[in-house]
Amino acid sequence: MQSKGGTAARRLSGAAGIAAVVALALLAAACSGSGHSASQARKKAAAIASEVKITPANGAKDADPSAGITVTAQRGTLKNVTVHTSGDAVVPGSLSQDRKVWHSQWALATAQSYTVTATAAESDGIARTTSTFRTLTPSRTFQTEIFEGYNLTYGVGMPIMLIFSQPITNKAAVERSLQLTTSKPVVGAWYWDDSEHLDFRPRDYWPAGTTVSFTGHLDGVQGAPGMYATANLTQTFNIGASLIALVSTTDHHMRIYNNGQLEYDWAISTGKPGDDTPNGSYVTVEKNNPQRMVGPGYDLEVPWSVRFTFSGDFIHDAYWSVGQQGFENVSHGCVNVAPANAETYYNMAVPGDPVIVSGSPSAGKWDDGWTEWFLPWQQYLKGSALHEAVEAGPGGSSFVDPSTLPASNASAPLQTPPPNNWEAASS
Repeated sequence: MQSKGGTAARRLSGAAGIAAVVALALLAAACSGSGHSASQARKKAAAIASEVKITPANGAKDADPSAGITVTAQRGTLKNVTVHTSGDAVVPGSLSQDRKVWHSQWALATAQSYTVTATAAESDGIARTTSTFRTLTPSRTFQTEIFEGYNLTYGVGMPIMLIFSQPITNKAAVERSLQLTTSKPVVGAWYWDDSEHLDFRPRDYWPAGTTVSFTGHLDGVQGAPGMYATANLTQTFNIGASLIALVSTTDHHMRIYNNGQLEYDWAISTGKPGDDTPNGSYVTVEKNNPQRMVGPGYDLEVPWSVRFTFSGDFIHDAYWSVGQQGFENVSHGCVNVAPANAETYYNMAVPGDPVIVSGSPSAGKWDDGWTEWFLPWQQYLKGSALHEAVEAGPGGSSFVDPSTLPASNASAPLQTPPPNNWEAASS
């Protein structure tokens, strides 16, 4: 019995041993299968990663910041791209519709280290690729200044004025780096007055009460061959009330409209024959009380003086000509106003308030003052290197084809200047 039992036990042990071997064999097969799958997955990921191209390449030391970053999935699609600087700033960018190409939104900063991490995927695999590089330190640079002061208030005709320290030849690249955020919708355009001055003007006057935030993503922009900006530029300012002065040289009156309503109608005297006050859609530039004025036969400290041309045309207190105001033009080109009226206007005026002079036999001169409003909209658009308009609002701004814009319904002279107002009046 024991012998039989022992035999049975041995048989049972043998059967159990065989089962254990089979189990181990299956486990070994399973492990072998897992190893094979992991190896295949690694090979698949490596293959996907090898087809992801990041520019600038890993290890680059003097990358061109103006070119930005481009990530391309030559097989599969991009799932995610992140870019960080050595200071942990995040670099924005966008994916193409087919998710095969990602490009940074703005130029990269100069003399900065970047790390790009891109994740790409196919239907049966996923891979991550990284590139670390550094942008160049330029030997030639340019700086940019903005005229507007922080949180100051300007009139509805105020242009945004940028001044560059060096001549700009790559004007389109500079324009593309500029962004506006406005509390109310605005349509406008950039205009190159020359290679060192770039201005923005709305198509029609700014909406009263608009807050404007400007950002120049200029660091890394190549303004001319081998010449780069090394800093960004930001500013926020306000547009105040709509204060518009309509100056008639023929009926000798100046009418002041405040937020679209006629508030004052004052007798004035403008430039006498030979010293005619020139026609034009100007904006106020500065004011002083008093302003020293020097000319043939006079040297005076003139109270309540508001300038609207660089050559010396002001709206000012002229206590000496009160008897001629409303009847005769006797000034040397300025707009003469009675003392109390001049003080009232002075206290209301801020830079950028429109001053529209009409009826004069003398034409206004371009750049004699902030004369952006001399140009009709279609002509002003030609001053943009991109030949595009700008649509701005609370969400930022974008460049658009001007032909896609709805027609303006602004009416002259309170919402937009009269056409060709700077030309001399016919006799």
